[in-house]
Amino acid sequence: MDRMLYIAMNGAKQNMLAQTANTNNLANVSTTGFRADFAGFRSMPVFGLGHPTRAYAMAERPGIDLNPGGLNTTGNPLDIAVDGDGYIAVQAKDGSEAFTRAGNLRLTSTGLLINASGVPVMGDAGPISLPPANAVEIAKDGTVSIIPQGQPATDIQVVGRIKLVNPPASEIYKGNDGLLRLKSGEIPVANANVNLVSGALEMSNVNIAEALVNMINSAREFELHVKLMKTADEHAEREMQFVRLG
Repeated sequence: MDRMLYIAMNGAKQNMLAQTANTNNLANVSTTGFRADFAGFRSMPVFGLGHPTRAYAMAERPGIDLNPGGLNTTGNPLDIAVDGDGYIAVQAKDGSEAFTRAGNLRLTSTGLLINASGVPVMGDAGPISLPPANAVEIAKDGTVSIIPQGQPATDIQVVGRIKLVNPPASEIYKGNDGLLRLKSGEIPVANANVNLVSGALEMSNVNIAEALVNMINSAREFELHVKLMKTADEHAEREMQFVRLG
């Protein structure tokens, strides 16, 4: 009876963890450049004293969905989207370099170019910082040009170039901060073949219908595990009654 109770209890717990990942996907359905997390289960034996006679399910994130999301044209010159494969290099909050598809950029009061998550956008020589300007333009190759404040519209100056990378999909993982990195820990080199679309944003690639179906299925599976725990409890109570009668 303890085996039935243990397996049902563990199944319910792991199901809740998978539901958490699915709920996070739904919560980010409107997040620019978001990549949906996959959730999977695998069996794991219980190791300890004696032989591993019990096995339980373990929820894990086997990977992320790297399929592109749809493009939304905004007309904002600081909004950029990667055209096809590739990523925008950024500086994570811990100082390391990572990459993302979120191109909703803005300037801080000091001229630092950051995205909506507040992480600086990387250039050829580190984070990109712009002087006061009347206008900013980002070309498809990542080149950042400005019209300096107080200068005529014909005075266009190149101030930097956004670092664009395109590492193999099989080597990418997503950290807890939502940024992408290489599993090896290395920093990908700039790739001149990656192009941008200016004045547009890539939306989340979460499939709402699929996520809702997964949520309903997970809820039903959780209810099934709870029923199994109740059944195990009822069986244990009946066994105790037979023992008392004996």
